[in-house]
Amino acid sequence: MFGKGSRLYSIFRMKCPQCHEGDFFISHPYNLLKAGDIHEHCPNCGLKYSKEPGFYYGAMYVSYALGVALFVTLWVVMNLFLSIESTGLQIFVVIAVTLVLTPYLYALSKIIWANFFIRYDRSKNSEGAH
Repeated sequence: MFGKGSRLYSIFRMKCPQCHEGDFFISHPYNLLKAGDIHEHCPNCGLKYSKEPGFYYGAMYVSYALGVALFVTLWVVMNLFLSIESTGLQIFVVIAVTLVLTPYLYALSKIIWANFFIRYDRSKNSEGAH
């Protein structure tokens, strides 16, 4: 399920959707000077990551869905498991966690979006080239 060849492997390891070996991002998501910057081409298979200008605008929808999922998860945990009833504290926790996770969610939304449109090709990685 999480092995090479699955979309989850590419997403969570932030690797090229086509070969699952080359890095997708130039740097770590928390390097704020280069947050979300992707390589133009895969360093391993040469795949061009941007299919067209504005290709990653669609990642905003993925980012929105991730944000909603985060909010709902935090709300459920605070209300059902921790019994935090203070609305002000709940709002503070949601804002704080969202701010801390924003660079990671931004990167995650881009790699998820790319995986919608780019398929894994075993022949493009060094293991499949033998």
